[in-house]
Amino acid sequence: MRLVLASRSPQRRMLLTQLGVELDVRPSSVVEVCEGEPGAVVLANARAKAAAGVATMANTETAGVVVIGVDTVVALDGRIHGKPSSAADAAETLRALSGRTHEVFSGVVVLGCAEGERSHVERTEVDFRALDAHWLQWYIDSGEWRERAGGYAIQGRGAALVRAVRGDWTNVVGLPLGALLELLPELLVG
Repeated sequence: MRLVLASRSPQRRMLLTQLGVELDVRPSSVVEVCEGEPGAVVLANARAKAAAGVATMANTETAGVVVIGVDTVVALDGRIHGKPSSAADAAETLRALSGRTHEVFSGVVVLGCAEGERSHVERTEVDFRALDAHWLQWYIDSGEWRERAGGYAIQGRGAALVRAVRGDWTNVVGLPLGALLELLPELLVG
């Protein structure tokens, strides 16, 4: 089996390589759905990314290939917070999350399996600390908010913003490994 990750995310690649999984990375460019029920949004986006990953390959390349598409969003009070477009947008998102519990949703779609598509939506709750102006400025100045759903990276400095996590921590990083291994148990068979 040859694994293709249809994602630009270095965090997703890192999680898989830490498991000893060899993979090709083929970032996909799709127009993402941004509004709707968070679980449905991430599943639709993950499905589109996986399909776009398959489309990047010639027909001769697809034999024995499994493509993984993933999408992650942060949701608070029914509103989806994707990747901030600016420092001001990141600060606004982090202020909204401050002192509250939000949800992280990831959709995972696996294409190329003998059974066809396999998919899953993972949900994790994250409690944020109350952030004063100093904490907020410290984090915004780090630049770590860039290209991160919800404007923070739990595996980096963003860990200081988090009080508690209920659910799969790797989901908050951007790839719920437990769910992926349920969908693709042969991933760890070498």
